[in-house]
Amino acid sequence: MHFTQISRLLLALLVLLYPGASRGDANRLLLDQLSQVGIVNLLDQATRPNVPQDLSTYDFVVIGAGAAGSSLAARLSENPQWRVALLEAGGVENIAHLTPVLAGYLQQTASNWGYKSVPQKLSCHGMHNNECALPRGKVLGGTSSINYMIYNRGNRRDFDGWAAAGNPGWSYDEVLPYFLRSERAQLQGLEHSPYHNHSGPLSVEYVRFRSQLVDAFVQASVESGLPRTDYNGESQFGVSYVQATTLNGRRHSAYSAYIKPVRDLRSNLQIFTFARVTRILIDEATKSAYGVEFHYKNRAYTFKARKEVILSAGAFNSPQILMLSGIGPEDNLKAIGVPLVQALPVGKRMYDHMCHFGPTFVTNTTGQTTFTSRVSPAEVISYLLAGDPSTRLSSIGGVEALAFLKSQRSDLPKDWPDIELIMVTGSLASDEGTALKLGANFRDEIYDRMYRELAQAQQDHFTLLVMQFHPKSVGRLWLRDRNPLSWPMIDPKYFVAEEDVEFLLDGIKTSLRLIEMPAMRRIGARLLKRVVPGCESHEFASDDYWRCSIRTLSYTLHHQVATCRMGPESDPTTVVNHQLKVHGMRRLRVVDTSVIPVPPTAHTNAAAFMIGEKAADLMRSEWS
Repeated sequence: MHFTQISRLLLALLVLLYPGASRGDANRLLLDQLSQVGIVNLLDQATRPNVPQDLSTYDFVVIGAGAAGSSLAARLSENPQWRVALLEAGGVENIAHLTPVLAGYLQQTASNWGYKSVPQKLSCHGMHNNECALPRGKVLGGTSSINYMIYNRGNRRDFDGWAAAGNPGWSYDEVLPYFLRSERAQLQGLEHSPYHNHSGPLSVEYVRFRSQLVDAFVQASVESGLPRTDYNGESQFGVSYVQATTLNGRRHSAYSAYIKPVRDLRSNLQIFTFARVTRILIDEATKSAYGVEFHYKNRAYTFKARKEVILSAGAFNSPQILMLSGIGPEDNLKAIGVPLVQALPVGKRMYDHMCHFGPTFVTNTTGQTTFTSRVSPAEVISYLLAGDPSTRLSSIGGVEALAFLKSQRSDLPKDWPDIELIMVTGSLASDEGTALKLGANFRDEIYDRMYRELAQAQQDHFTLLVMQFHPKSVGRLWLRDRNPLSWPMIDPKYFVAEEDVEFLLDGIKTSLRLIEMPAMRRIGARLLKRVVPGCESHEFASDDYWRCSIRTLSYTLHHQVATCRMGPESDPTTVVNHQLKVHGMRRLRVVDTSVIPVPPTAHTNAAAFMIGEKAADLMRSEWS
């Protein structure tokens, strides 16, 4: 990297982070520039994009370069006899993607598909048009390149439940080796844990930057009776500093971990960016997939597959591509004029973890909250040039700790958490309304009445996001037309099941009790007394007030699952079997989080890597 390039890079980040410069238009313009011109490939200068050759033939064609697709393509290409094509609709990550504190800004770039739900009746009342923002990654690395990097595998009972539902090979003891295979853990104090591996491709580490606020939160959690835990180890129940997919304080995405190290070393692995797949080619007589059609630079191309086509396009795009190819619900396909190849309940079921953005607490500390405008030039230089992983730029969007709780209304075993508290040293005020508010689609009124004063005063504060692990509400996804470039219609139907609201209310009440602990009293933590717009008719902090707040400050952490649900063919709600093969089809699999049958006790990114690793073994066993 030349000195002039380093100077431009430093200047760009300083413009983004320095006080007086972090405004919405400036941020979006800067990130677009980072993505499109000049320094886009400073981290990838030796790599030039492959240009597709029409009618090329590969052994395997993998659609989507997210966590599952990247890990699968990398593993399949370990066999030099197999030619593998990896197609990705987006481009390549840059320095903005690799800087964890900028996570909130990435949802305003072309690296996000930008999906929104249909207007919701029972949730997302604080969003424009009641539309929930549904971010998904559109870049090499997929959502792992734009998410908040939380590494959380799930609970033993999740996977044992998958196996018991007719999916042999997916019990906890059978999937743990694949979690371990993917992981390169650098977790102080867990060096000898049997639940962590230190030689896989994906770096997992504790976030080195820690505020005084998170230390108080962890201590208060212990004072309230929660044990310290490794939530990826023997027991989830308890509290822990967050484990993140970062490497020395930089985001370590699926692309960085699996593809970038090998892409220039394996001629049998061909990666194609900006390749928008429009349908799978199927021999209707044999119901065999034999290739894909895709658009690249406004021209249609075809790739053929000798062995298999693998859909790894995520919980929204995988079902969309299946339906465009004639595989899906007969009524939907008939309505939009797509000839039916195989009737399956694609997109008929969708679960997601709905979260409440709050409550927020102010403190008597100074300089602890992650305001992007507080990042100093010295920190930028230390982070970029000296490689210091402990600066504020290493903060994963302000997330610092997780707590796993039981609700009193739970009917699940005691070692199976119902609720997660996500401790964030900030709020919508952290970026002065220039990133997170926009990415989540919050109305200006929410920011202006609740958070603007915090931002102007640079008042220290933190937020406890409350997330329910096992929602009963079930949504769906369908196509409005047969145009492959149209968005799918997504209706999560959050809070259709009333009890989902009550579980979040239990989590809010637990967070309020935590504030009474001695560790929290020492920092003067107290509830931010700003009434949520639309909830004025309720007594502040009453149960009905919080129920209103839950439906207003609704927030998804992009954990959608089950749109291509895994299970036996005898189960009419399923799309793929335990080998991830599409029911009734040949040479076609789905390998991503859309196959997860029920909401896991986890953020889904770690499971996506596991699914990719396991699928590689399934395919190697079949084709070797």
